[in-house]
Amino acid sequence: MTPHIAAIIGGGVIGGGWAARFLLMGWDVRVFDPDPQAERKINEVLANARRSLPGLSDVALPAEGTLSYHATIDTAVAGVDWIQESVPERLDLKLKVYKTIQDHCPHDAVIGSSTSGFKPSELQQGAVRPEQIVVVHPFNPVYLLPLAELVPSAATSPAIVDKAKAILTGIGMYPLHVRAEIDAHIADRFLEAVWREALWLIKDGIATTEEIDNAIRYGFGLRWAQMGLFETYRIAGGEAGMRHFIEQFGPCLEWPWTKLMDVPELTEELIDAVAGQSDAQSGQYTIRELERARDNNLVTILRGLKAQDWGAGKLLNAQDRRVEGDVALPADLSKPIVTVHRPVPLDWTDYNGHMNEARYLQAFGDATDRMMLLVGCDADYVATGGSFFTAETHIRHLDEVHAGAVIRIETQVLAGAGKKMHLFHRMFEGDRELATGEHMLIHVSLATRKAAEPAPALAATLARLAQAHATLPKPEGAGKAVGVRG
Repeated sequence: MTPHIAAIIGGGVIGGGWAARFLLMGWDVRVFDPDPQAERKINEVLANARRSLPGLSDVALPAEGTLSYHATIDTAVAGVDWIQESVPERLDLKLKVYKTIQDHCPHDAVIGSSTSGFKPSELQQGAVRPEQIVVVHPFNPVYLLPLAELVPSAATSPAIVDKAKAILTGIGMYPLHVRAEIDAHIADRFLEAVWREALWLIKDGIATTEEIDNAIRYGFGLRWAQMGLFETYRIAGGEAGMRHFIEQFGPCLEWPWTKLMDVPELTEELIDAVAGQSDAQSGQYTIRELERARDNNLVTILRGLKAQDWGAGKLLNAQDRRVEGDVALPADLSKPIVTVHRPVPLDWTDYNGHMNEARYLQAFGDATDRMMLLVGCDADYVATGGSFFTAETHIRHLDEVHAGAVIRIETQVLAGAGKKMHLFHRMFEGDRELATGEHMLIHVSLATRKAAEPAPALAATLARLAQAHATLPKPEGAGKAVGVRG
């Protein structure tokens, strides 16, 4: 299959993030940036992305695409599917770049701009094909944060908008279709309002940069991360909901609480105060240390949201399902079945720098869950009142594994008759065996919470799989107990 190709025009912080997002989602990526340091800078961003992005996924990502650097725009954009412009925020420069792009790119390629301020109609001025240009404004780091504000103008082709939505969704992002042109789009208008008020709080000596950041990250920022503004306030209204909230707090909007419509002059004194306080707050860290701390925190928050299937976590789960495809027994049942294939996330490691022992159990539990699905014990089956409960587990830790390692679990059915399902899991990184997990499960009635015979169809599938695996050698470690040798 011909790989998808994206061209990144401008390889700064945002352009590098776009390159990482496309590349790690299996796209070939071409970069044009006249900066002699562009390759070094992008490689540093890629190192961060390779370390953190795979940890958001519970399935193996597509094979990484091919990255290439180009000396001219024309060679970068020829034959591509997507072009992302991330050059400096100068309209004259952007218009010049678009002319060169459109002279050499396919007519049906999406030309997206990372601009945070310009409207698409401004970017389309003088374009030979204005219908091809659209704002696609992301948030840093692009390779972790899913939001992309998709802003068309009246001249933008609906086909380009649809294509942009499909591609952004396909690389795990959320295209927020902004239906009308507006300065700064949607999200940056909120950020600008908070920024203005923060400057006033500093200028008036009410709060420092660190105190303001603490107010956000320890309070409403965590709520906004998973529910946004209106859903958060709806809950604040209690059982009566949003109407009660507005009736109770709406009059506050007329009170002089903030100075949102009055911007303080950015005097040298104010600039010095902001810069000095920020240095005192974070100056002891390098930018790479801050980026890694940010990425660690985002991965942890987003994986927590995945577990709840809420907010951005719901998007990540949907992306996993798209990448993984349908769940079905393999055609060849004569060998152990791969039940887990995934990277080790950042938050699975412990104080020793390797995978926490509890995560071995989680990985083997995931493998058991996958085997249950494969034999027919899925959500529909559980809804009928039957399931498997784990009665006994034995894990052997053979070697250590670190964050970012891609682990594979191969599962052998040692027995599958009556109420019992006896599984043996082997965990690998490449050819290196890391651990084994032996699990005895009992089929139960969820009504009585006692052992019960499984449904005939499930029992038949499990028996067929156990019979196929009966010809396999007994795996090393099967039947062992703690302390038993030989």
